[in-house]
Amino acid sequence: MFRLNLYQRYLIRETFASIFLVLAAFLALFAFFNFIDELRSVGKVGYTVFHAALFVALGMPGLIYELIPIATLIGALYALSTLARHSEITVLRASGLATSDLLKTLFRAALLLALLTFVVGEALVPFSERLGREIRAKAMSTVIAQSGFDSGLWVKDGRSFINIRNAMPDAPLQGVRIYKFSQDNQLESVTDARQAEFQLPDRWVLQDVVKTVLEGDSARVESSPDGEWHSNVTPNLLAALMVSPERMSLIGLLNYTRHLSDNKQKTERYQIALWKKLLYPLAALVMVALALPFGYSHNRVGGVSLKIFAGVMLGILFYALNGLSSNLGAINSWSPLVSATAPSALFLLVAMGMLWWVERR
Repeated sequence: MFRLNLYQRYLIRETFASIFLVLAAFLALFAFFNFIDELRSVGKVGYTVFHAALFVALGMPGLIYELIPIATLIGALYALSTLARHSEITVLRASGLATSDLLKTLFRAALLLALLTFVVGEALVPFSERLGREIRAKAMSTVIAQSGFDSGLWVKDGRSFINIRNAMPDAPLQGVRIYKFSQDNQLESVTDARQAEFQLPDRWVLQDVVKTVLEGDSARVESSPDGEWHSNVTPNLLAALMVSPERMSLIGLLNYTRHLSDNKQKTERYQIALWKKLLYPLAALVMVALALPFGYSHNRVGGVSLKIFAGVMLGILFYALNGLSSNLGAINSWSPLVSATAPSALFLLVAMGMLWWVERR
C-alpha cells in the first residue's frame, strides 16, 4: 500500500500540490466573504473587529471539511490536465500503465485526503464551531439556542416538555418552565424557575420556584426559594443545539439521536447527518475518479481552462446536491443512508461511465 514507484510519488506529489493550492484559494475567498458579512455586526453591544476575525478563524475548520472534496476534484483535474498537456500521461500509458493502475495511485492520495477530512470533521470542527458561537454570543449578549421560536428553546424529556427562555454559554439557564404530563397525557404540573444551574450527574438546582399542581378540577400553587430538577437534559445536550448536525461529532450525533428516539421525536435529520459524517470523507475517492478521464485529452492551454471551469461547475453541483439531498430526505422521511449517499453515488456512476468511455476510445 505504501511502497510507491517513482511515477506514483511524482503523480501524488503533483496532485497534492494542486489540491492544496485550490483549497488555500477557496479558504481565502470564503474567509474574506465571511469576514465582510461579520463586519455588519461589529459595534453591536461588545462585538468588535477582533471578535469578528476570531469568529471567522474558528469557522475555518468547518470550511476545510466542506471544501476538501471540491478542492480534490478541481485540484486533481488541474494536475491531470497539466500532465496531459505536457504529454506525461501519454508517456505513462505508452509505457504500459493501465487506467486501473493510474486510478489506484490517485486513490492512495484520496485515502489520505479522506482521513484528513474525517480527522478535521471529528477533532476540530465541533470544538471550533461551538467555541466560535460561544464567543460571538458572549460578545453580543444574545441567546445561543432558540430553535426558531420567540419563546426560547423547547426540549422534550420523557413525559416532560421544557421551555428555556435564555440559554447563555457557560452560564445558568434563565427562565425555565417545565410542563409535566401523566401517562394518559394529562397535564400534572407546571414548574417555573427563574434560574437553573446544573450539578453532576443529572441534577439541576432551581431558584425562585413556583409550581402549579393540577388535581382534577382544582389546582394549588407551591412556592419555594429553591428546588431540584432531575433530568436527562444536560449542558452538553443543550450545547449540541448550538451547532448544526453536519458540524457535530459522531459521538454528539449518536447521543442526541438516541435522546430524540427515546422521547419518540423525529430523528431523520440527525440520522442523515450521522451517515454523512461517516461517508462524506470518501467523496474524495469519487472526485479523483471523476477527474481522471479529463487527463486523457491533449488540449492546450485553452482546453485546460475549460476543464477547470467544468471542475468548478461540477464542484458547485456536488455541493448543492449534497445539501438538497439532506433537506429532501429530512422533509420526506427518506432512508437516511440513501439521502446521505445519493450525491456521491450519482457522481460515482458518472465517473464510471466516463472511464468506460475513455477506455473504449
